[in-house]
Amino acid sequence: QVQLVESGGGLVQAGGSLRLTCAASGNIASIKAMRWYRQAPGNQRELVAAIDSGGSTNYDDSVKGRFTIARDNAKNTVALRMDSLKPEDTAVYYCNADISEYSGSSVYRRIWGQGTQVTVSS
Repeated sequence: QVQLVESGGGLVQAGGSLRLTCAASGNIASIKAMRWYRQAPGNQRELVAAIDSGGSTNYDDSVKGRFTIARDNAKNTVALRMDSLKPEDTAVYYCNADISEYSGSSVYRRIWGQGTQVTVSS
């Protein structure tokens, strides 16, 4: 069994910063892409940032220049540094990763964390 656990969410004023961390645990052979999604009430879940196994990154246009995604392969973690936060960034942020549990296996499961609340006040 593999799981992802997010931490670092909270309440912050507009213009402030937060750093989210997602830690993968369990029987992990390898991890391909790691991603951060967010979902505000009444909205669809949307991709915020992604990083592949080689370190290449992608960001939604709404967060470019403000958010930074990074991973630590040795620790099986991915972080999202959020700067210059805006009220429209308020959402539950979810960690997502493609994980293989067995060495030599080509089967990767897409695992989701439970989410962490980020609230940005105006």
